[in-house]
Amino acid sequence: MKKIIAVILSLISFLSANELDGKKVFETYCWGCHHQSAEAFGPSFSEIASKRTYEEIQAYILDPESMYKAFGYKRTVMTKIKLTDEEREAIAKYVLLYKGK
Repeated sequence: MKKIIAVILSLISFLSANELDGKKVFETYCWGCHHQSAEAFGPSFSEIASKRTYEEIQAYILDPESMYKAFGYKRTVMTKIKLTDEEREAIAKYVLLYKGK
């Protein structure tokens, strides 16, 4: 029984270690223009999370120039950031942590 528990804990640890940390992705690519709960050059994550879905956040990150009008903005200054699918998913999940904050 102890061996089974040890194997399960090892597997959980392995899977957790392989999941990207949205906060680290944010600090690497987004911190210059966005802050978690305060207005900066771009909107705060709490503002974004209150208005956008997981899919919309990913779409805007993927191609801000084609999405800004769909979101009702007059212009966009957000540049296209080359992220992996995993990084984009991690940042979208991280942004949504600020919903209601």
